[in-house]
Amino acid sequence: MTMLQTALHEIETAEELRKIIDEHENVMVCLGRMGPMCIPVYEAMEELEEEKDHIKFYTMAFDNPEGSIIREDPACQDFMGLPFTMYYKNGKVAHATSSIQSMEQIKDVLEKHFEN
Repeated sequence: MTMLQTALHEIETAEELRKIIDEHENVMVCLGRMGPMCIPVYEAMEELEEEKDHIKFYTMAFDNPEGSIIREDPACQDFMGLPFTMYYKNGKVAHATSSIQSMEQIKDVLEKHFEN
């Protein structure tokens, strides 16, 4: 049951997220809602998905109980604003951000963590 209206694949379970990060070297997951801070991040991800074949882009609904796998991650402990965005490299958290991110901010993280 998807909750977010984006062109990105929506992860529905913690088990699915674990499988994705185990099977792919570079993964970006945005945990959010269909709100004004989240939608620009989804839009940037949709655009980047077309350019960056070596990165897998996903969403997960913040209100999905299974989203606790991200909400309760130590990297997110001080986060206040949605969305929570996680960047996984080789199955581990490489970086995490909260609140709205511009295309440039997202590209900076992708280049720093996924381009080497």
